[in-house]
Amino acid sequence: MNEKKSIVFILNPISGNHDKESLPKMIANNLDANLFSYQIKFTEYAGHAAEIALQCVNEGTDIVVAVGGDGTVNEVARSLVHSDTALGIVPCGSGNGLARHLCLPMDIRKAIEIINHCKIESLDYGVINGMPFFCTCGMGFDAFISLKFASSKKRGPITYVENVLKEGLKYKPEIYEVEDETGTKKYKAFLIACANASQYGNNAYIAPKATMTDGLMDVIVMEPFDVFDAPQISIDIFSKTLDKNSKIKTFRAKRIHIHRNAPGAIHYDGDPIMTGTDIDVHIEERGIKIITNPEITEVNPQPNFFLNAFSDFYNNINNVRKDIEKQGRRIQAISKVFQKKLTKL
Repeated sequence: MNEKKSIVFILNPISGNHDKESLPKMIANNLDANLFSYQIKFTEYAGHAAEIALQCVNEGTDIVVAVGGDGTVNEVARSLVHSDTALGIVPCGSGNGLARHLCLPMDIRKAIEIINHCKIESLDYGVINGMPFFCTCGMGFDAFISLKFASSKKRGPITYVENVLKEGLKYKPEIYEVEDETGTKKYKAFLIACANASQYGNNAYIAPKATMTDGLMDVIVMEPFDVFDAPQISIDIFSKTLDKNSKIKTFRAKRIHIHRNAPGAIHYDGDPIMTGTDIDVHIEERGIKIITNPEITEVNPQPNFFLNAFSDFYNNINNVRKDIEKQGRRIQAISKVFQKKLTKL
């Protein structure tokens, strides 16, 4: 008889909107007791998940499961890189970017069932200025929105797109010098994002064709856009077509160096921090073991129910154009129509 695998569930009690009191019982009722010997550990402060996960690695634990949102997943995962301990995910956050990219169920019971199948793959992860990321990192408007989103009382896709539409029309682009294996290029851009996986979370696809198995990152350069471009960009983000937008330039690289004129924010998996003028990003190929969905590849097959709402909004943009005379009125008019359409979801 095969020996049971050791598994530790690291649970963030304040992440997301799920009832955390019921989770231990759900784990007990749904985890295959014939395959696993498990423990549950609760985080008590910021960074605690990383400490627990590192202890698990040192003790030779087979699997560590992050139960929470993108922040908890990043904390746990960065302690597991280049080890024999595999990452499992039970998504309980507001964005769940890595879980969605890997097509893991948002339903807790079904996510535990994926763990029971225990299909483990070695996948890529990225590093920006020494900080590991598993979905995306970025700078400029990308990091600015992360700051806004992190401070928002409301979370979820509506809040995210509201921030993109409203703040994007006021944000001033920067000049970036980007060096990769082919040389150095200069861009005037709203943002530069580096994607190991396809999305930010909430099915917002910044790099629709990104994969965690090619040893490369997708680099996305978003050029300045105006009030009339914003709705289409929003549609493209949620419909996996952003790479076809005329305001987007993309290329793939294993590592890049970026220089900008002034210090500012960057983000890794949506967590913003301040840093200097020089930024290094690279991919660590097959550097982390992750439990994946045995029935689905990295291509997310789920239909996107936001698309119809955004398409409707975009088709009606002419209704507000005649009322737009100044930048402030543009933002107000678009926000009004945007919020009205989203109430119909």
